[in-house]
Amino acid sequence: MLFFFAAACLGHLVLMIASHNWFYGLPLPRRVTDVFHLLHGGLVLAFPLVLWYAAGWDLSGLFRFDAAGGAVLAAYVVVCWVAAFVLMPLNTALRLFRPRPAAFGKEKSEVVDIVKQLGGPPAGIGTKHFQALLPFNEALQVEFVERTLHLPRLPAAWDGLTVLHLSDLHLCGTPDRAWFRAVMDRCASCEPDLVAVTGDLADGDDFIRWIVPVLGRLRWKVAAFAILGNHDAWYAPEKVRRRLRRLGMNVLGNGWERIDVRGEALVVIGQESPWFRPAPDLSSAPRGPFRLCLSHTPDNIRWARRAGIDLMLSGHVHGGQIRVPVFGSLLVPSRYGRRYDCGVFAEGPTLLHVSRGLGGDHPLRFLCRPEATRLILRRPFDRGGERPA
Repeated sequence: MLFFFAAACLGHLVLMIASHNWFYGLPLPRRVTDVFHLLHGGLVLAFPLVLWYAAGWDLSGLFRFDAAGGAVLAAYVVVCWVAAFVLMPLNTALRLFRPRPAAFGKEKSEVVDIVKQLGGPPAGIGTKHFQALLPFNEALQVEFVERTLHLPRLPAAWDGLTVLHLSDLHLCGTPDRAWFRAVMDRCASCEPDLVAVTGDLADGDDFIRWIVPVLGRLRWKVAAFAILGNHDAWYAPEKVRRRLRRLGMNVLGNGWERIDVRGEALVVIGQESPWFRPAPDLSSAPRGPFRLCLSHTPDNIRWARRAGIDLMLSGHVHGGQIRVPVFGSLLVPSRYGRRYDCGVFAEGPTLLHVSRGLGGDHPLRFLCRPEATRLILRRPFDRGGERPA
C-alpha cells in the first residue's frame, strides 16, 4: 500500500505544478505571485502529512466514507492517482514524440564555460549569489545556439538574414557584470542583421544602470528592437525604456514599426501584454509585408496566429530552469504549462521561437543552460529538398 500512498503524493505534486504554472502565467502583482508560490509549496508539503494523519500508509480506510471529509479526501486521492498514472505519462509521451516543425532546419551550438574564461566564478553581489555556486549548477555556463528557420513568406532578398535573439537577462547582481560583458562580446562577434531583446532586463533600480554598459557592447547591421517583460513592469519600466533608446534600440512597447530590410518591407510588432495594456492595435499595419513579433511570453501565441504573425520571438519561461531527464521542464510560468517551454513550435501561420533566456531571479539551472540564439532565416525547402535560388 506504500506504493499507492507514494503515487497519491506524486499525483498531488503534478496537480500543484500545473496549478502553479497557470497562476504564474497571470498578470498578477509580484507580491501576489509570491503568495501563490509559497501557498503551492505549502500545499505540496502538507498533503502527505494530512494523508498519513487521515489513513496512515494504507489508504483503503479512506474509502469507507465514515465522514464527509473522508469522502472528499478519497475523491481527491483518486484524482491524484489519475494524474500520476495517466496524465503525467501521457503528457510526457506527447512531449517526447512531438514532431519536429518542418520549418526548423539545422541547429548547432557551443557551450562556453564563462567561469573558466574569467578565471573564477562571477557569482556577483546578488542576494541569491550562493545558489550560483551550488554543485552541478549550470547558471554560469552559456550555450550559444544557431538555429536555421525556413519561413514560407520570407522574401527572397532576406534568405540568410540573421537575428540575434536575447531574452531574460534579469540583471540582479548574479551573475556579475563581467559575465554579461563576456556574453555580449561573444554575441556581438556574430554580427547579426537584427537584434531582438524580449524583456525582463533588470530586477531592481540599482541594476537598471547595468543596461547601457552591458547591452551597449552589442552590434547590428540593420536595426535592434526591444520590449519589456513582467519584471520590468514591476520596477521602473520608463527608466528601462530610456536606457534602451539611448543604445539606439527601437523600443516597441505595444506597438509596431515598418522598416526596410534589403529593399523589402518588414513590420516589427511589440507585444507586452498582459503586463502592459492595451494590446497592439494592428488595424493600420500593412498586411502584405513579413510580420515579426517580439512577445515576452509565449502565451500570446493565439493572438499572434489571429494577427497573421510570421515569426514570434519569446522568452519569460526560461525553459523551466530545472529540467528532469525524460520528463523535461516542471515549473514553467505559463497558462499552457510546459507546452511552450523552449525551442521552436509551429502554430500556423506563426512560427514561435522561445528562448531559455540568460538569467533568472534565482540563479539555478540544471540541464537547462542559459541561452543566446542566432537565428538564420531561410526560404522554405522545395520538394527536392533544396532551398530555392
